Amino acid sequence: MGTELEPTRRVPLRPLEHFAGRSLAGLLLVVGCGLGFGLLLMLVRVEFGPLYDLDHGTAAELNRVISEQGPLVTVLRAITDLGGRPIMLWLVSVAVVGLLIRRQPRLAIYLVVAGAGALFLDPALKLLVGRLRPAVEVTLAGSAGNSFPSGHALGSIVAYGALLLVFLPALAPRWRRPAIAVVATVVFLIGFTRVALGVHFVSDVIAGWLLGLAWLGVTAYAFRLWRLEVGQRVPHLIEGLEPEAAHEIAPAPDEEKILPKARLGIAEIITGWVLVFGVLFGFGMLVSYHADDTFVDRIDTAVPQWFADHRTPALDDFSHWWSKAGDTHAILLVSLVFCPLVLAVWRRWRPVVFVALTMFGELTLFLATARAVDRPRPPVENLDGPMPTASFPSGHIAATMCLWVAIAVLVWPRTGRVLRWLAVAAAVIMPVGVAVSRMYRGMHHPSDFVGAMLLTGLWIGLLYWVVRPNADVHAGNEPATLPDDDTVSAELETAGSR
Repeated sequence: MGTELEPTRRVPLRPLEHFAGRSLAGLLLVVGCGLGFGLLLMLVRVEFGPLYDLDHGTAAELNRVISEQGPLVTVLRAITDLGGRPIMLWLVSVAVVGLLIRRQPRLAIYLVVAGAGALFLDPALKLLVGRLRPAVEVTLAGSAGNSFPSGHALGSIVAYGALLLVFLPALAPRWRRPAIAVVATVVFLIGFTRVALGVHFVSDVIAGWLLGLAWLGVTAYAFRLWRLEVGQRVPHLIEGLEPEAAHEIAPAPDEEKILPKARLGIAEIITGWVLVFGVLFGFGMLVSYHADDTFVDRIDTAVPQWFADHRTPALDDFSHWWSKAGDTHAILLVSLVFCPLVLAVWRRWRPVVFVALTMFGELTLFLATARAVDRPRPPVENLDGPMPTASFPSGHIAATMCLWVAIAVLVWPRTGRVLRWLAVAAAVIMPVGVAVSRMYRGMHHPSDFVGAMLLTGLWIGLLYWVVRPNADVHAGNEPATLPDDDTVSAELETAGSR
């Protein structure tokens, strides 16, 4: 008795048809952007009259109006920084490291390729075109190099667009379109500021947008082809590039509540802030105005004077750079690197909230106490010149101590022996180095250092008690680990052979 052969099943074509239709629309968009950029480039090179008049007339008029509005200029400068290379590099670099930690090498590669392309296209085209920047009456922002196309416009649309495509799956469907609208608004505002501040013509910005959109379309299309080749469905762009990665790229996918009793916690933090301020104010007034002819007064006078008597050019330079480790930019940089890594590795918001509250509380306590106590600087030459704040407590020392102690508090129960002791060492060496540098430069008394220690101990102790930053460790939270090179290669090889 023979057996009947089953008829061969045909693969349904509908997904392929959908992909072809979407690809055609995307191709038309990319081609349209490319043609638009090429047309603008040609018109700029031949100095087409109407475009020339529009560019120069807009630049002159905006400069005339905006240069008279000081607060508006400050806002425009802040917005334009969002499209600068430092911010772009930080965003993409942190995202790439986070994706590698979460074992998403394909998405990390996509970000690297998209970002590298934008970094190459901007200076290459500027050099080829060689267009000078607008000559405006009042210089509102400095910018080096040529003008066409706008690097801020190109970089922002590529960087923010690529990040949006990567992380869209982590958003609930109802938030995806608003997220796209927000990103589009940010990109538009960045481009507008480049014209408003007089560093680019209108055509420079439009060219940057068109070129950035074209490059973003090319890279997204290549990624979609990659998925098709490995046998995965090609999603609609509103779903992001890799919908299956939604759980892995979500910042804290398994965390239900950051603080179990949020209202009580907020009340405790506010009450604690007031009490800590009271202690700092009392101690600051005591050492500043009521310690004459005491041991504290003799130390506060002798130490800055001893440092001033032993200054050398080499030590001046060394103390300058070590002192910089405690300024706002350095503290913000370390925080902006540490906090995203915390989310990537430990998948919890609570440690990030702990660091954010630590630094916000330190800043507000320092400003309030310095204003209330108003202690003069030591009576020696102040190498950093006049400062906008008073001497007690030291803001540099307090910020450095709060940051590195908070990091040590988080790292200690979560890592092995080497990392935990490195964190403790940093929590001691960094504040001491900054403190010695600040006193050497004649900016603070020893009791200002003690005030910073008091601020750090009381404030971090309060937050540790209220926030419980390591509660997830006791609940059994297992951190993600950074995959090694062999793991990444194996994952890519597996994906390519599906």
